[in-house]
Amino acid sequence: MEKGFKNVTMKDIVEACEISRGGLYLYFSGTEEIFMEVLKMETEEADDVFSGSIGEDAVPSDILALFLKEQKKELLRRKNNLTMAVYEFFFANKFPKKDHLLKQQFDTAVKIMEKLIEAGVEAGEFYSEDPLGAARNIMYVLEGLKVVSLTRGITEEIVDREILYIMQGLVIEE
Repeated sequence: MEKGFKNVTMKDIVEACEISRGGLYLYFSGTEEIFMEVLKMETEEADDVFSGSIGEDAVPSDILALFLKEQKKELLRRKNNLTMAVYEFFFANKFPKKDHLLKQQFDTAVKIMEKLIEAGVEAGEFYSEDPLGAARNIMYVLEGLKVVSLTRGITEEIVDREILYIMQGLVIEE
């Protein structure tokens, strides 16, 4: 998080973790392997935090609102954020499409969002003639906001406006 992916070395990791160089190389051959492991752990941790926040009686609109709230926190967090390192890593390394972790994460998020929208439509909370298209659109908007937050900065007002637009496109007003 401090140096990004392209500027971190095995020596930096040894020093930060206070472990021996040999101990580190026993488990990892380079920063790429370590970073892939970090990404997997981050994904699992984020999934655990999110699912732990959902109550048993949560309805689809509650789940969507919670998801978007978590995305907002991530977008506005300037430090302790791996997003820049993630982009550096994937720009620096070419992966076959089937092994591309970012694509897999994006596709999984779209599928989950699609199921959530379908459940919301069935419950009469959401309106969508194309849940898959709506899910893809939401995820592309969030990915675009990540890039904007890294390249030129983003305000809470901008994030709120985009999240409101997403919600207005789905939620049926009573």
